[in-house]
Amino acid sequence: MQRGQERSIGLGLVFTLVAGCQASTPPPAAATGDALPVAVTPAVPATGTASLELSGTVRLKRETALGFNTAGRIAAIMVREGDSVARGQVLARLDPTSLDAASASAGAEVTRADADYRRLAALFDKGWVTAPRVETARAAAAAARARASQTGFDVGLATIRSPSAGIVLRRPAEPGQITTPGQVVLIVGERSSGYVLRVPLADADLARVRRGQLAAVTLPALGPEPLAATVSEIGARGDDTTGTFRVELTLPPRDDMRSGLIGTARLRFGGVGPVDGDVTVPATAIFAARADEGFVYVLDGAGSTVRLRQVALGPLGDTAVTVTSGLKPGERVVTSGADRLRDGMRVKVAQAAVTTAARPAARPAA
Repeated sequence: MQRGQERSIGLGLVFTLVAGCQASTPPPAAATGDALPVAVTPAVPATGTASLELSGTVRLKRETALGFNTAGRIAAIMVREGDSVARGQVLARLDPTSLDAASASAGAEVTRADADYRRLAALFDKGWVTAPRVETARAAAAAARARASQTGFDVGLATIRSPSAGIVLRRPAEPGQITTPGQVVLIVGERSSGYVLRVPLADADLARVRRGQLAAVTLPALGPEPLAATVSEIGARGDDTTGTFRVELTLPPRDDMRSGLIGTARLRFGGVGPVDGDVTVPATAIFAARADEGFVYVLDGAGSTVRLRQVALGPLGDTAVTVTSGLKPGERVVTSGADRLRDGMRVKVAQAAVTTAARPAARPAA
């Protein structure tokens, strides 16, 4: 029993030593085999400043909620969610029965009030009625015309037309439903207004953000490549519930962009631009680090094989490492499964994530 325990302990020490050797030296080249699933992320330009990461939602810059001006039964809705619409296109209609009746009643009241005013005005000229009676009749006729004008306005708004060319984002109502004044029937987004990423910003960070500031936005649904965005609006009033301020970042136009996508924006501060030649990669991409050097696996242009590459290391951040030489911006490095890889091995990208340095600190210890 004692000899068996000694044998187990000895084997454990051997495995520990082997693992330690693999952690300090790069693995040797090996023949390619079956494609190994790995996660990759692009190297992004490094900066010498602090940065802030915020999560938000993609929206069209102008999204308009449409409804009827009066209560009634919805007779028809001609569009569905996702439909493209033209400016002025009829989208929905109310049942006109009650509105037509109200319009006819208002018109009849105008006719009666005008007739009363003309009759009393003629009697006043003959001295048979007093001036106050004529003034009262004139006011009643004016009020009747105002009510008729309001009814005509409601009849005009019994049909919803698209205010601009765009896309139907939501359809919360259905035909046959009884609607109230101002209730949302459709939400239409204006394509020409462009897409923005809306993120909440804490008051402590508000002073550091300015209009025109550049940011890198990652939308996982559209791929791992970051998009260049610009801060276009900064809220003037904080949210009563969360205390955060809404910030909008203008996104570049893309055909596959959709309202509602979730994204992450990284803003850099301090006014310092990219550091020439330096890039940042997730800390999980670096292995066999020693002093100011380490190794990474770089995905080739075809995205099917990886190559071992030695890199020079710079400051270490919270979740990322600055690489001062050996990598170019945009080159994709492996962030998972590096211990199973060899130079020239075939791989397949299982997932991708973009991670950039948060606040570079000191260089890695030797």
